[in-house]
Amino acid sequence: MAIDWDRRTCARKGHVTYAPDDPRLRIRLHAETALGEVWRCLRCGDFALGEPHGSGPAGDAPLVPRGKVLRDLFILRFLAVERALRGVFIVLVAVAVWKFSNSQDAVRRLFNEYLDVFRPVFKHFHYDLDHSPVIGTIQKTFGYKHSTLLLVASLLLAYALVEVIEAVGLWHAKRWAEYLTVVATAAFLPLEIYELTEHVSAVKITTLVLNIIAVLYIALAKRLFGLRGGRKAFEEERRSASLLEVEESAGVMI
Repeated sequence: MAIDWDRRTCARKGHVTYAPDDPRLRIRLHAETALGEVWRCLRCGDFALGEPHGSGPAGDAPLVPRGKVLRDLFILRFLAVERALRGVFIVLVAVAVWKFSNSQDAVRRLFNEYLDVFRPVFKHFHYDLDHSPVIGTIQKTFGYKHSTLLLVASLLLAYALVEVIEAVGLWHAKRWAEYLTVVATAAFLPLEIYELTEHVSAVKITTLVLNIIAVLYIALAKRLFGLRGGRKAFEEERRSASLLEVEESAGVMI
């Protein structure tokens, strides 16, 4: 069953009503009932009891997201939450790297002690820890310089900041955030593809596919980089929707 984005949003946020100056439109948006006057919602088209939220020329009616626009906003906010969670995770990793850089020798000794304890256990299950790729990678990090680890932590924090900025901008449907998301996500696609050539996993494949879909969706749906008419078509679409908002809700054909 298709989602009625208009009524779903009105149920959560409430109706949006407007009284246009044009009597021809006003009479289509207004009615009198036994309970009082009602006005048609500019989002879902249902009548709502009470005074209108605004009044004036039809062209000044508020631009209320509806239908496909609401669906797009929901998707953008889903991506915003995903970016925010990713940013928090990267910050935690950066903090862990920073702490590790300040106590590298102590962590190495502790790791080797635990490795000696668990080596016989894993050997019983026919798993050689001394030739494990994961263990080998961890041991390599112990050889990194303190300055190198601090640089890695700084780069991770910078990346996390970009993710948080993306999240805030996408949540508020800012056009600059859509550009930033497309550019930043696309920039890491070659690295994700390279990682797949090294080792294939379901998580890596899923992440790559989702990032490709996100890049294509935002670029096409929001007409970025000149696609589908570019910014001019995007602005014309918004202006047209603003001018026709009241007429569409009133059922007037132009």
